[in-house]
Amino acid sequence: MSIDFGLIGARIKETRKEAGKTQEWLAEQIDVSVGYISQIERGITKISLDTLSEICAVLNGEMSYLVAGTATKQNNYLKDEIAEKFSRLSERDKKIIIDLIESMIKN
Repeated sequence: MSIDFGLIGARIKETRKEAGKTQEWLAEQIDVSVGYISQIERGITKISLDTLSEICAVLNGEMSYLVAGTATKQNNYLKDEIAEKFSRLSERDKKIIIDLIESMIKN
């Protein structure tokens, strides 16, 4: 399994922007250079768990979201993820999934 540092960086950028913070602010908070933050957000530099943890702390973010795109603090996070994936299936595949779920419920 490979880690997509580009996606992690994009999620960090998204979280930072949603918090209304600049790269300069974030760099200052975790005591790194602005260039380093830029490289992380562009997926050029592999971020360490320690740095990721610091970023989560100062942005009040969730590591599971930054790494995997799933925020466990959100209500219904699994429901939303399943609905999104289900919507991309063909009608035939949707029927198969529904039948599978019904079979699992019966057991």
